[in-house]
Amino acid sequence: MADEEWTRRGIDVNTPSVARLYDYYLGGKDNFAADRTAAEEILAVAPEVRAAARENRAFLGRAVRFLAGQGIRQFLDIGTGLPTQGNVHEVARETASDSRVAYIDNDPIVLTHARALLQEDRHQVIVTPGDLRTPEGILKSPEIQDHLDFSRPMAVLLVAVMHFITEADDPRRIVATLRDALPSGSHLVLSHGTSDSRVEAVDKGTSVYKRANSPLVLRNRQEITELFDGFDLVEPGVVWLPEWRPEEPGLHEDPSRSLILCGVGRKP
Repeated sequence: MADEEWTRRGIDVNTPSVARLYDYYLGGKDNFAADRTAAEEILAVAPEVRAAARENRAFLGRAVRFLAGQGIRQFLDIGTGLPTQGNVHEVARETASDSRVAYIDNDPIVLTHARALLQEDRHQVIVTPGDLRTPEGILKSPEIQDHLDFSRPMAVLLVAVMHFITEADDPRRIVATLRDALPSGSHLVLSHGTSDSRVEAVDKGTSVYKRANSPLVLRNRQEITELFDGFDLVEPGVVWLPEWRPEEPGLHEDPSRSLILCGVGRKP
C-alpha cells in the first residue's frame, strides 16, 4: 500500500513508529521513509541493534517453546509488533496445537497487518487494540475475556515493550496489575533495553526515539529485575538475551552486545 493511502487512512507516515523501526531492524518491509531514516541514525553508532532485534525475537521463541513445554496453553502478547517469522501462535503450536493466543497492540498498522494474516484463524488467535499504559482496559476487554480463561495459567508476554513505558506511567504498577489478574502457575516473559551497556548507543537511541511515537526509557538490571516482583524467576534469572536458555551455549563472545536483558518469571 502506498504512503498516500496510509495517510488517507489517518496513519502518520512522517513520525517514526517503534513497531516499524523494529520491523526495519528485522529486515521487514512494513515501514516508511521516516522510520528508515531514524533507524539508520541509530545503526550508524550501534550497528549491533539489528542483531539485537534478531536476538530478541529468538528469545521470544525459546521462551514460548519452554512455556508450551511446561503446559502453558494461553498467551497474552501485549505490544506484539508487526507480524514476522516465528509468531507466538506459530511457535506455541509446534508443541501444543490447542494453544490460544491474544495479540494486543495500539499501532493501527500492526493491527491491520496482523488481522490480515490471521483472518482465518480467529478461533484460537485474536488481534485486538489495547494500550499497555492502561492494563485494566486490556484485562476487562470483552474480546480478551471471551478468548482467554483467567482461571487457568497463562503467559503474559512483554517483549521489548516496557522500555517504551515512562516512569510517569508507573511501569511497576502496570506489571503488578497484570500479575494480580493471573492465577497461580502463570508466567511473565519480559525483555527490556538496558542502560548497562554501550553509553554512546544508549544516548543516540534515546535521542532518536524522542522523535518517535514513544520515547525509549532504558533501565538498569536492578530496575528490570524489580518488574518481576511477585514472580519466581526461572533459571537463569535476568540475563542478556543470548544467555537465556540458549540452544547453542557459548555461541556469543560478548552477550552484552545484545543490549537487552530478559527473563521469565512464574507466579507462585
